[in-house]
Amino acid sequence: MSRLLSRAPLVLVLGASALGAQPKPTIAEFLSPASPLELTAAHKADRVAWVAYERGMRNVYTAAAPDFRPVRVTSFLKDDGTEVSDVVLSDDGSTVVFVRGSAPNRVGWIANPSHAPEGAERAIWAARTAGGPAWRVAQGAAPELSPDGRWVLYVKDAQIYRARVAPNGPRTAADTGGVAFLTQWGRQSSPKWSPDGTRIAFVSDRENHALIGVYDTRTRTVEFVAPSVDCDGSPVWSPDGKRLAFVRRPGVPFGAQTQSGTGGIGNPPGPASGRPGASGCGVGGFGGGGRGAQQAADTTPRRTPGLYTATFPGGYTTSVMVADLTARPNAVGGYPAMELWHNARGDRTFAAIRSLMWGDGAIVFGLTNIQGDEWDRYYAIPLTNPGPQPTLLTTTDGLIEDATSAALSRDGKTLFYSTNANDIERRHVWAVPVAGGTPTAITSGEGIETYPQPLASGRQVAVLYFGAKQPASVGLVPNAPNSAAKLIFPTLPKDFPQAAHVVPQIVTTKAADGLEIHNQLFLPADLKPGERRPALVFVHGGPSRQMMPGYHYMQFYHWAYAVNQWLANQGYVVLSINYRSGIGYGRSFRNAQNTNARGNSEYQDVVAGAKYLQSRADVDPSRVGIWGLSYGGLLTSQALARNSDIFVAGADLAGVHLYGNSLDTAALSYKSSAISAIDTWKSPVFLVQGDDDRNVDFAQMVGLVQLLRARNIPFELTVIPDDVHESLIHARWIETWNKMGDFLHRYVWEHTPSKAASR
Repeated sequence: MSRLLSRAPLVLVLGASALGAQPKPTIAEFLSPASPLELTAAHKADRVAWVAYERGMRNVYTAAAPDFRPVRVTSFLKDDGTEVSDVVLSDDGSTVVFVRGSAPNRVGWIANPSHAPEGAERAIWAARTAGGPAWRVAQGAAPELSPDGRWVLYVKDAQIYRARVAPNGPRTAADTGGVAFLTQWGRQSSPKWSPDGTRIAFVSDRENHALIGVYDTRTRTVEFVAPSVDCDGSPVWSPDGKRLAFVRRPGVPFGAQTQSGTGGIGNPPGPASGRPGASGCGVGGFGGGGRGAQQAADTTPRRTPGLYTATFPGGYTTSVMVADLTARPNAVGGYPAMELWHNARGDRTFAAIRSLMWGDGAIVFGLTNIQGDEWDRYYAIPLTNPGPQPTLLTTTDGLIEDATSAALSRDGKTLFYSTNANDIERRHVWAVPVAGGTPTAITSGEGIETYPQPLASGRQVAVLYFGAKQPASVGLVPNAPNSAAKLIFPTLPKDFPQAAHVVPQIVTTKAADGLEIHNQLFLPADLKPGERRPALVFVHGGPSRQMMPGYHYMQFYHWAYAVNQWLANQGYVVLSINYRSGIGYGRSFRNAQNTNARGNSEYQDVVAGAKYLQSRADVDPSRVGIWGLSYGGLLTSQALARNSDIFVAGADLAGVHLYGNSLDTAALSYKSSAISAIDTWKSPVFLVQGDDDRNVDFAQMVGLVQLLRARNIPFELTVIPDDVHESLIHARWIETWNKMGDFLHRYVWEHTPSKAASR
């Protein structure tokens, strides 16, 4: 790692000491609290568990009724970059399983940021919530824990493996992941235990069709559910384990079949084999319409019914099926299943159903990208007398971001969900009956609540809570309208500078094309009338992200919010910009025209923010900088390349500098890229990236540096071998932020026009 002189902090501390004032808090102090990263609850006990990040140490905590006192159940006490994720509790809350290690990169490499000579692994671990050391269960990920906590299922090499969770006792190869537990033709996925733990449902994808299988652990037999030529997926058990619901879509038509074939009259390659965009059951959705399989020179009669597209009789494309697992399976057809509901002919909205939840008297599911609707929705299909249209549950207009944003109560009667309805800048928890009705806000106010986890008793909902001055916390919210969260974790360290935080202001700006953009403004607390301070723009990554006037629920943006508070405390005016193509402001905003490689229209939102800062009486218009990671790094490089006249310096962390791979200067993707304006790039840039980045290819950094060198553009570079997109080691973040702070102090805070002219 390249070394920079850390002059800025020294100057500020000496200045403060000379005046008799207290030294300003360090970035290490701003990042000192433990942060819960994910949350889960037991099905039959009022117990929660979560993963906590504590200055680089990742551990599992738990808390249970009645006092919900947090207890650390693991002892991973090194800042070694080993991630912990996928925490799951057994039904009674006595056992917790989790995964240690990163996801593999495109060549199967597990991140090894501490350069361990033996390499790294990704493995399932377990611990008792009552105490005792954690233990390794098996190499694998995405654990599916049995209800009694004795076994864990996971998928490896397209087959289903099982491992015994207990640390002691005799074990066979099948108990330790030495051999597959369940081997079938095709690609197996989505194993789901029945509520009593005696059966396992799974998906068996056979490329052009997919089946739902059921394995009985008592008889050690596999039966399939109403096998057909179609694409079945998303199995979910009824609470009593007697029925199984799943989604069925048409099988893959000739025009989208991708099998490689073995030659001969019966086994030719599929007509779409080797063609880009071709789809099967497991790619691009079930029953692929085959649009991507068509080539410009293809003269096949594409309108021939069933050749390139597939529907069921009547023209519909999605069916929710329910199987009766109390019936005796026949030798040919397996378990019987009946269609509960199907979408209408030509319908595109409900064709996108994926994951199902079994509620009280209804099947519940969520939808995104609904045609003609700005927001995501959840619906229910009654199990008796379903109508042609599912019942809309979330009548609130607001973002419901992902699967962690919604959960059913343990009795299946209520859907809890996190949304920005009625408070577009934040997230709050709402509740609605599965039978339908008016949603009710469970939380409200200045806080931010995500990750709702209803407790078994139904009296409380566990949430992750965030505030303007309160970092990520585990909270308990009474199941009643407009409740306040009781925070149970963490205890803030004595050196955490909570009083040094400011409450960000929401300001809106207008882009050049008139689009309104929402931003958070951090004003230094010591700003005096008549002062003009240097300013910084922060641009988030994604771009499908939204920054809020409080700590963020995603780890990097949690840090980024703290960094912006630190920079404001150092004296900068900071503007965090929620540019177009981000989330939170509706689908039209998310899918804005001409973004990305199609014209980079979101960059005008960055310029509008910078010009807003320059127009403020408390900002020195000649001292504006910019920083961001990933897509934020992309926009930072755009700013420095296109407008070094506005942005005097910037920090580009793991950014993208060339859209796509065309170097044709006439190509729109090239013209949209930062490097197309490299000859007008004059301002210094701070660059950081790990060379095992799984989000942005390190080639982006390699290529940019060659262009900067060739033009004598000032840059300071840190390359971190074996680290990923967002560094996995806390000490490196502290060093990175300190180096970035020093860089910004030298090139933004101390910037003068004479210095700029001499560059």
